Parts: sequence; C-alpha cells; structure tokens
Amino acid sequence: MGAAARALLAATLLAAGALPLCANAQQPIKWKMMSLWGAGSLPQKLNDQFAARVKELSGGRLVIDSLPGGSIVAASESLDALNAGVLDAQNGGPAYNTGKDAAFALIGDLAGGWESPQQAQDWMDKGGGRELVRELYRKYNGYFVRGIWYGRESLVSKKPLRSLADFKGLKMRAPTGMGQDIFRNLGAAPVNLPGSEVYTALERGVVDAADWGTLSMNQDLGYHKLAKYPSYPGFHSMPMSDLVINLKKWNALPDDLKKVIEQAADEFNRDMVGKNGEADEQVAKAAKQNGIEPIDLAAADRRRFREIAEGVWKTYADRSAMAKRVYESQVAYLKKLGLL
Repeated sequence: MGAAARALLAATLLAAGALPLCANAQQPIKWKMMSLWGAGSLPQKLNDQFAARVKELSGGRLVIDSLPGGSIVAASESLDALNAGVLDAQNGGPAYNTGKDAAFALIGDLAGGWESPQQAQDWMDKGGGRELVRELYRKYNGYFVRGIWYGRESLVSKKPLRSLADFKGLKMRAPTGMGQDIFRNLGAAPVNLPGSEVYTALERGVVDAADWGTLSMNQDLGYHKLAKYPSYPGFHSMPMSDLVINLKKWNALPDDLKKVIEQAADEFNRDMVGKNGEADEQVAKAAKQNGIEPIDLAAADRRRFREIAEGVWKTYADRSAMAKRVYESQVAYLKKLGLL
C-alpha cells in the first residue's frame, strides 16, 4: 500500500472513530504559578528556571507559566488564589498567611532559630516538619512540595551593632510580626515601613537600621551607602518561601510527573541557597574597599537572641493548635542540635 493510500485509510478510520484521538492525549498540562518576587530579580529568574526545568524533565508534558509577584493577585492573596484554583502553583511567603493560622509565621521564619537552611531542611526531613507543614496546607487545598530558602538576612545599620546591648533604643525598620516583637524585647524601637520607603527612611534619619534582605539584596538596593555596618552572617532571620501546588491538580498528576516536580524543586532550593550565598560572599569580600564593615555577632549573643526569640515564638504557638504542634516540634529539634 502506497503512502497516499495509507493516509487515506487512516483518515477514514479516524473519522469513523476506529482510531484514538492521540493528538488530544498528547496536549501538555498547563499551569499558572506566581511567586512573591519582583520581575527581573534573582529569585524570580530562579522561578523561571524551575519552570523551564519541569518542562525539560517532563518532555514538554507539563508546562508552567512562571509569573512574578503581584501579576495575578497581591502576594498576600496567593494562597487564597491557589485555594480557589485561580493559580495552580505558587512560590509564596508563608508569613503572609499568619492571619489564617499562626503556624504559618513559625514555618515561614522561625526568627533567630536556625543557623543555616540545611538545619531547617533537616527539621523538615528528619524532625517531622514536612508532615506538619503538609497537614497545614491541606486545609487550604494546597500540597506543600518543599521549602525554598534564600539565605540568612542581614541587618543594615548606621552604627555598629557589636552586641545585643547595642540594640537598646535603636530606631529600626522591621516588618510587622514576630521580628518586630523580638526587637522590641531587645529594647529597640521598631518602625513598620513598606520596603519601598526603607532607603528614604535611612537617608532622612527616620530609622538608623533596617531589616530587609540578605547582604547582597541590601547591596543591590544601595542601603550600604547609608548604613555601612551590616550584620554578616545574619542571625535574626532566615525566611522560607514555599512551593505549593493546588491539591486537586497535584492529585491528578501521574506519579512520574510528581517526581519531576520534586526533582526540579530540590534543584530550585539548591540554586536559591547557593546563588544567594555566592552573591553575599562577593559583597562581603569587597566590603572593606567599599567602606563597609560587616559585623558577626558573637556566639553567646546569638544564643541569647535565640532564647529571647523563643519567648515570642511561644506567644505565636499559643494562638492555634497547629501552631503549638509546629513550635514544639521545632524547639525539640533545636535542642537536639544544641541550639537551645
């Protein structure tokens, strides 16, 4: 049978319903995923890279449209959009959901707790954390794949902060929530300002220090021109972003595509931690020639900060049954590591 005859036979059988509609079966699954990061930022570029990796590993069967923060809804509304099916996936900020359950604040940033992303990941993997976090997200129709850390944040300050005593009376920008409460307990005077106003507030003397991002993030924003005494390595904050999939969409995936997402997510976290860490090291190496003096808080002060912070963690733990379970699990693991 010639090629033309074979094509005619196939068309006849397809029209008669004798052949499956293979083209439809091969249509890729398409998802919308929004981050909490600005377009063009390093974290957003890594979100884009994650989406590209999923497409590559899946052979084009799963295609994720990687969207920057605020492109569909406000970053603080991301989980609601995921729950409603407006978004299929997110790389969001758990702390935005503290009003839903205080447990989100504890998993999003156990302020002053962990000394490295690996310790936090070990709590997830070996200390029962992953099961607790997945249980929490299931209440909001989300499947928690894993946490994505972007490093230890650095405080910028106009005056040297060489000990916890130096925080007394310090006017500083700190976001509302756990961090503000801890700094207030240190005797500082925290001020709630949006990120867009931090530079101007430092410039005009409204604040003398600020809690914003990692050493390199702060450098990119020009904060070190005004506040030349950053803390490094950071000690007060090591936020986790989440990688969460709409639960129905996750459950509908075949097992091999679930493994694709998990593999790409592991690479995503590795790259986020690694690339931000490399950028921080570059800023630290060039600090002296730029007139910047990074300050590493002494181990005893770090431990004291953690002990003060624990009192604030406890107030969040008292707000919900899940928050209490998360708090108790984290504290038990910190004690196992000798950090408390």
